[in-house]
Amino acid sequence: MWRPPEDPQIFGALEIDARPVLAQILREHVRGHRLTPMHFVGRAVGHALRAVPELNVRIVRGRAYPRETIDVFFITSVAHGDELAGIKVEDIDHKTVTEVAEELAERSDVVKRSRDRASSRTKRLVDALPPRLLRTALRATAFLTERLQVDVPGLALRRSPFGSAMVTNVGMFGLPQGFAPLAWMYDVPLLVLVGDITDRPVVSAGHVVVRPTLSITTTIDHRFADGGHVGLAMKAFRAYLAEPERFESVD
Repeated sequence: MWRPPEDPQIFGALEIDARPVLAQILREHVRGHRLTPMHFVGRAVGHALRAVPELNVRIVRGRAYPRETIDVFFITSVAHGDELAGIKVEDIDHKTVTEVAEELAERSDVVKRSRDRASSRTKRLVDALPPRLLRTALRATAFLTERLQVDVPGLALRRSPFGSAMVTNVGMFGLPQGFAPLAWMYDVPLLVLVGDITDRPVVSAGHVVVRPTLSITTTIDHRFADGGHVGLAMKAFRAYLAEPERFESVD
């Protein structure tokens, strides 16, 4: 009935106490900055990859090669939620969460207003290709940008287009939690989904209390990581979200 398993994907879920993140969002709001949980999760991913550099690699012909920088690819909603667009924030471990939010807001505005002519040209080409030719084109561009590490300026594609990891927010659609697959062309070890913040019962000091909880799920490529790597990355990831203000002085 079944073929031998060959899918390297691992799925995991976390529930994080959202109070530290919400408090930091409020503090930054007073200073005039507009932040969301997705910005903090993206920074936490960058912090985790910095703590475990063995995950910040790309795989070529079965061998792991270190990436020069830690870049996180954010998937954002455009066209009133009908379409998705991606923005790669480079050197995210050297940026504060407010700098990440400002960069995403500025570049998302460019995409939403269709001022990025190159991206618009790429989208029109992708929409026009029939599925069979589209698959061939995707494999060709993935080979150039990931395997050969070259830019394709005619299609507004740069090398390593998806960076070191990917983050998307399903909470903006009102979904408390979700999982997503890793496509073959991403070539990243982690795909992190940020769910909605909901009140949930938790045990604190032997008592059941209600606290705002942020649901986070992740898809991990087992080719990049084993349990030891995941455990170390998880420790750094949780540490950032528990005290985000402590990590906002970056170098």
